[in-house]
Amino acid sequence: MTLDQDLQSMQEARDLVKRAHEAYLEYKQFTQAQVDTIVEAMARAGFDNAERLAKMAHEETGFGRWQDKVVKNVFSTKHVWESIKDLKTVGMVRSYKNGAVIEIAEPMGVVAALVPCTNPTSTAMYKAIIALKGRNAIVASPHPRSVKSTTECLRVLDEAAVKAGAPKGLIHCMQHVSREGTTELMQQKRTAVILATGSTAMVRAAQSVGKPAFGVGAGNVPAFIERTANVKKAVADVMTGKKFDNGVLCSTEASVIVDSPVYDEARELVKQHGGFFCEGEDKDKLRRTVFPGGHLNSELVGKPATFIAQQAGIQCPPETAVLVAEIDKVGRDEPLSREKLSPVLSMFKADGWLAGCHRCIELLEFGGIGHTMAIHSSDKEVVMKFALEKPAQRVVVNSVASVGAVGYTNELAPSLTLGPGTIGGSIISENVTAEHLVNVKRVAFETKPMNDERGSALPQDTQLRWGNSTPASRTRDEGQERRSWMKEIEERIRDRAGNPAIGNKPQQPAAKPEVKSGVVLGAGITAEEVQKIISEFSLK
Repeated sequence: MTLDQDLQSMQEARDLVKRAHEAYLEYKQFTQAQVDTIVEAMARAGFDNAERLAKMAHEETGFGRWQDKVVKNVFSTKHVWESIKDLKTVGMVRSYKNGAVIEIAEPMGVVAALVPCTNPTSTAMYKAIIALKGRNAIVASPHPRSVKSTTECLRVLDEAAVKAGAPKGLIHCMQHVSREGTTELMQQKRTAVILATGSTAMVRAAQSVGKPAFGVGAGNVPAFIERTANVKKAVADVMTGKKFDNGVLCSTEASVIVDSPVYDEARELVKQHGGFFCEGEDKDKLRRTVFPGGHLNSELVGKPATFIAQQAGIQCPPETAVLVAEIDKVGRDEPLSREKLSPVLSMFKADGWLAGCHRCIELLEFGGIGHTMAIHSSDKEVVMKFALEKPAQRVVVNSVASVGAVGYTNELAPSLTLGPGTIGGSIISENVTAEHLVNVKRVAFETKPMNDERGSALPQDTQLRWGNSTPASRTRDEGQERRSWMKEIEERIRDRAGNPAIGNKPQQPAAKPEVKSGVVLGAGITAEEVQKIISEFSLK
């Protein structure tokens, strides 16, 4: 008897989560050295297969340019790994307040990863790498249009992980994809957290299932070229961002707003960079073709500008890279002011930075609230005013917005999940990375006692007055004994996790331990050790 697609998908989700959870229970015991060996091997395998996977994704989906997908695959493996390789995710990861607080990293569990067809390999590999860096397992739900390429890239990473010593079953990808199956994946009891990247509807669904979820927001990124900008570089950056992978990144420049004094210069430079201005009837044709009935034509997502022009009946030179429409309003009456996910760029004129500021806010509030904007200016005061006043969590300055927002051209955390903050309907406003897939527990030692060692109450006068609340009765010896006790705890936890001492650099790299199949390697402190510590030390 053959099950319906939705039932097959739901059962598959249950089975994969179960297998992933079983592998996670073993993997969570691994040391930091073992985890890093595994994750580095995964990143290297993805990097080595970057071009093959890029071509596969392009062939399967028809979106974008395979050459740019190579860049995204390299970014999501090599660059992501380099940004997290020194991050501690096992055992004691930090102590502060002179050792009064100790932070211990714990994995979350099984990560449910929603992968879009616009970035089917890069997003999948990035999510697998940051998930396993945190000692988690991952189950991916690919878009139905890109199951083959997403499955293959995760197979490559899984094979590398197992060869490096990971338990089998940490990385999975659903094959029978349906909306019901994806919902089942997210709702499973053993699913710990959701990484949602995809359509607005899917992200909202992920945020409504009752599980912790990191969701992204819509793009519609505005780029403002202010009169003091290096106009040649600014236009080059905007056009580079618009052309990159045919505009499928949600951080791609959707509109450019140009200050009046440099508008004519910018317009000519746009032409030099392959821009074709659609005027008169051509602008109407473009509007009707890209947004039939006011809705985005998904068949044109990631397609070349010449293909879109042909579909619209617009005659343009064969070297055209971007179709440009000059418009003067934002909202439902002007669909070209929306996010387009293709090499179609809207262009506005603004008289001064204040007018440009208002136009950027209009665009963000219409479809990209909380996401990203770019400003090109040499006036630091104007830049800071934009940074302070715009409803965007990433303000990219004098750079390409599409890849700058993800951390490719600046020092932002390399990521393919960009939080829009609460204004964009998400709990996170940062670029999501491995540190967000780790729970951190805190061990807090007493520094302001209410009772002395005899059980007698201590005066609380200083605690109830404004000012210094640290009890004056604590002696130097008491503080020293407390630090000595905590140092012993720190050393034991650190040794079990395989982390070097905080603030000390080892003279030579630590040998990477052999991982034996079927052996559970402890990362925590045992009950016997706790009892021994309690019996040997007395906390003052």
